[in-house]
Amino acid sequence: MRGFLSMFEVKKYVIIVAGGLGSRMQSKTPKQFLQVAGKPILMHTLECFSGVFDDLEIILVLPAPYFDYWSSLCKRFDFDVDHTLVEGGENRFLSVKNGLRQINERGIVGVHDGVRPLLSKATIHNAFASAEINGNGIPVTSINESMRELKNDHNYPVARNNFRLIQTPQCFQSDLIIKAYKQEYREEFTDDATVVESLGIKIHLVDGNPENIKITSPSDIKIAQALLA
Repeated sequence: MRGFLSMFEVKKYVIIVAGGLGSRMQSKTPKQFLQVAGKPILMHTLECFSGVFDDLEIILVLPAPYFDYWSSLCKRFDFDVDHTLVEGGENRFLSVKNGLRQINERGIVGVHDGVRPLLSKATIHNAFASAEINGNGIPVTSINESMRELKNDHNYPVARNNFRLIQTPQCFQSDLIIKAYKQEYREEFTDDATVVESLGIKIHLVDGNPENIKITSPSDIKIAQALLA
């Protein structure tokens, strides 16, 4: 267990990673900027964190060539959620690493996907509270459908109760995640939890919300449109 940090006394940050170009979306516009329910997806995502904690600092990681475009969108939609812009890296790992350079005070850091605009405030509180007590908090949901494992030329049924779907924000005490991201990138680092876990740290799971999908395809846009409308 990490040292105790009181949620009422320490600084809280969230790094929102939106550095992708969205090739699977079949659109020239990166998916984080596509409009859903009247505004760009990324604006919905930032609004999920607005007002959750009084002292929460939002750090938005974007590809540098899209800084001006994002600024124009903020003016067009009169978007006023306070945030700091940071240049993205060549991959998600490096983008998070760039965001972590903005952390200048010990506290709790959440890392969230920019294209998860359906995050609930309960999930945010669950993840940050677990990080306060346990050093980290990773939101997950159960799997409701049958599963099979593919192995060589065969496939086998698996017990779905033994598996969970991983979501964000993944939250950590700042000293822990900063230390973890001093490592060199490895292919097995699929999310922030795997980066931290590689230090021998136990990962703690918390309840997420089923609607908190990651928008990666045109069908996801339709789901988000229905739920945000």
